[in-house]
Amino acid sequence: MTEIGILDGRHAMRPQRIGRVFGWIFLATFLTSIPAYFIGYRPILDNPGLITGAGADPTTHVAIGATLEVFLIIANVATAVVAYPVLKRESEMGAVGYVAARLVEAMFIAIGIVSALAFLLMRQEATAASNPALGHAFVATYYRAFLLGPSFFAGLANGVILGYLMYRSGLVPRGMAMVGLIGGPLVMATGIAVMFGAIARGGTVQTIATIPEFFWELSLSIYCIIKGFRLSSPILQTVTLPETESALQHEA
Repeated sequence: MTEIGILDGRHAMRPQRIGRVFGWIFLATFLTSIPAYFIGYRPILDNPGLITGAGADPTTHVAIGATLEVFLIIANVATAVVAYPVLKRESEMGAVGYVAARLVEAMFIAIGIVSALAFLLMRQEATAASNPALGHAFVATYYRAFLLGPSFFAGLANGVILGYLMYRSGLVPRGMAMVGLIGGPLVMATGIAVMFGAIARGGTVQTIATIPEFFWELSLSIYCIIKGFRLSSPILQTVTLPETESALQHEA
């Protein structure tokens, strides 16, 4: 059997395998972010007054949410790093831009984690026993970090930048990539609208606007897991390598 390989400096890499790894890591962002938000942080997001020590102890939930989001940061950055050797063949500036946008998104996720853990620490040390307003402050910080990171910058990174690179390169079906090019700007626009107070955070308008981006990211991960990057892409028409040959030992 043979497989398409690309030369990168002294070594050759197999983009179809890279595509499958990329797909699995991208799927991991769903498997970590959704439970972290809807299960892990839900008790304190619904009831900021828990910071005073009243009510059920949210320690386990928050710790699970924070742990999942640490792995989410790793997966977010890994998607860009793993895909970089292939994406740079379409546009090196675009590939670097994707890495940079993912890093900025990860930074805001980290701010959200710190906010949730600070909330938990103040409850455990009883330093906010008479001031539930502090709980609201930490929750507000988390929501604003979420608005800028997993919302705005995710739309920029995965929708606009990655959608453009995938559309231009043909690494995935162009019709699929078009969904990202539509969904990314919608997510960014509604995020800005929330900042200006024009629409409600988490309201109907913002929820509907996230649907194209959600299906773009999910379909991208599933497609890449099953098929990897398309071998018909013009940027992959370089060299054919034996299936049994080690890519790391292939000299340029």
